[in-house]
Amino acid sequence: MTAVAVNPDTIQNAVTAALGARVRRITSRLGEVTVVVSAADYLEAAQLLRDAPACRFEQLMDLCGVDYAEYKDGAYDGPRYAVVTHLLSVSLNQRVRLKVFAPDDDFPVVASVNDIWSAANWFEREAFDLFGIVFEGHNDLRRILTDYGFIGHPFRKDFPTSGHVEMRYDPEQKRVIYQPVSIEPRDITPRIIREDKYGGLQ
Repeated sequence: MTAVAVNPDTIQNAVTAALGARVRRITSRLGEVTVVVSAADYLEAAQLLRDAPACRFEQLMDLCGVDYAEYKDGAYDGPRYAVVTHLLSVSLNQRVRLKVFAPDDDFPVVASVNDIWSAANWFEREAFDLFGIVFEGHNDLRRILTDYGFIGHPFRKDFPTSGHVEMRYDPEQKRVIYQPVSIEPRDITPRIIREDKYGGLQ
């Protein structure tokens, strides 16, 4: 027996009732509900979304960072970094997207939800590694995809496409070393060859 999906309006009403004044913005688009809360209310909002009887989002499906630099061709005016969390209620068969913006662009910090959903552990480490978003309260916040000596955060919009340093094994020193990038940037345009009467076409 397949469970019937909950109407987005019902989810939106349940989330609004649970979070109350903590809701900065809530929208429903393409059948998905997105709620935005402030960084100050993020942890409490997450707890309420998990525990409120009409919400019961007991499972965190995904968490990722977002860099809004150059969003809408530079016309966007707002905080640069956001954390987006996708939550699932298995018991009520409903989903919601929880979004929070880090208030400081120079040092983006939001609370960790790892104590609410343990699945957030590696996701938050990934967002820290790739975007430089710090998750306050995370008990093991360290890089997870790049090397520990890696410089910068490669998913930031201002990160150079070739990076800052390259890593190679030095046979003289008998160890891995880092040195400035020596990649020469170049554009490669594919050569197009058109054959007359290819496949019998005139």
